[in-house]
Amino acid sequence: MSEPVPSITSAPEPLAVDQARRTRSYLIQMSIRVVCIIGAVLVDGWVRWALVAAAVVLPYSAVLIANSGRDQVTHGTSPVTPAAAPALTELSDAAPDVPWAPGAPTPGAPGAGRVIDHVDD
Repeated sequence: MSEPVPSITSAPEPLAVDQARRTRSYLIQMSIRVVCIIGAVLVDGWVRWALVAAAVVLPYSAVLIANSGRDQVTHGTSPVTPAAAPALTELSDAAPDVPWAPGAPTPGAPGAGRVIDHVDD
């Protein structure tokens, strides 16, 4: 049995991308907090207290989410199975009807007449 081939999709997310994602998440939550504080100043009643409660809780949750570390993203990977190689065919050793090129082996010489069909992928 052969060893599994490493897949590029199993590589972790780059640290800079992870830090940018966490910073963006933190800034969005802190922006929502600023909106809650401004809203608490402008409105009255139970809405004010709901906005104050949100402004108090948001920094805690934002820090927890920002410091949660790198996400462990898993990708569904399956091993790549190579396509079957085309069958090799051997031509007969009979002399072809075309003249031989200069420097080509003469008919009947070892290796002469042994042409393999080949298709570039």
